[in-house]
Amino acid sequence: MDRFALFLLTGLASAFLVAPAHAQLARTYVSAVVGNDDNDCNRLTPCRTFQGAHDKTLAQGEITVLDPGGYGAVTITKAISIINDGVGEAGILVSGGGRGITISAGASDTVSLRGITLKGIDADQPRIFATPGNNGIVFYSGKALAIENCVVRSFISNNPFANPRPAGINFAPFGSSTLAVSDTVVTDSTYGIIVGSQARDSDVITATLSRVGLYNNGFGFEANGSLPVTRLTTITATIADSIASNNGVGVAADPGQVTVTITRSTIAGNSTGLRAEALVRIGETTISGNGDGWIVPSGIGNGAIQSYGDNRLAGNRANEGPMPVIPTK
Repeated sequence: MDRFALFLLTGLASAFLVAPAHAQLARTYVSAVVGNDDNDCNRLTPCRTFQGAHDKTLAQGEITVLDPGGYGAVTITKAISIINDGVGEAGILVSGGGRGITISAGASDTVSLRGITLKGIDADQPRIFATPGNNGIVFYSGKALAIENCVVRSFISNNPFANPRPAGINFAPFGSSTLAVSDTVVTDSTYGIIVGSQARDSDVITATLSRVGLYNNGFGFEANGSLPVTRLTTITATIADSIASNNGVGVAADPGQVTVTITRSTIAGNSTGLRAEALVRIGETTISGNGDGWIVPSGIGNGAIQSYGDNRLAGNRANEGPMPVIPTK
């Protein structure tokens, strides 16, 4: 046998002996029925967990849920979408001070979550004060996060000042970032949604909530400009067509360069409906059945409420007088 033929046969033998590595795919799949994280995550050979699929998905790719089930916690480090479009509950159970979805992506990366259910499963267990508490979604870095048609519930701690804050959704970026939440319910957590708790002085954070339900939380929504590292951060939040009900505080704007705009929404049945330690603008909104309809605590921050003059206040134990109307130009 000549030297070339021997070389060719040796190469072919090596190719058969060495198992091929799985290439990353632009679209991957997860299945609770037939999934296995040793698979390549293709349509006919899906992965079992979100983390397994994430690690085999190209940046800017998409993970698709094939059937109902629990898919485990995931740490996201790149631009990616996790999509469940109506196959049933695609869930993540979180316990022991853990986090369901942690996002530590690049500065130009966008992340999208759709149709995911996250639940803390030890919310009723006693905890020592130092325990951070469970978190549903924690965002540390990335350009933008979009959350759509999700359910997030039971993320609590008896230490509300833990870092990160115990919350259903904790948007705590170390850089300028954007949050969009739509058609989503957040319940039974220390903080339902909190924005801005980790930001740096020069950053700009924008949050938009549309058709969001905030129920039975300590704080329904809080724009947090009160920590020392966030006082020079600009936080702009808009809440539209949403409900905050049966929370300790329905909507809170903490001191700092914070502006919260509320429109076409309902704030009802909370201990305090609206607390303004920063600027809040509000229009076409019903504030009813709260202990305090709205408060601007004296001597704290730069609190102010400006009304567009078309809100409805009724049935609150205390409203602290009519809201100042935004002057027309």
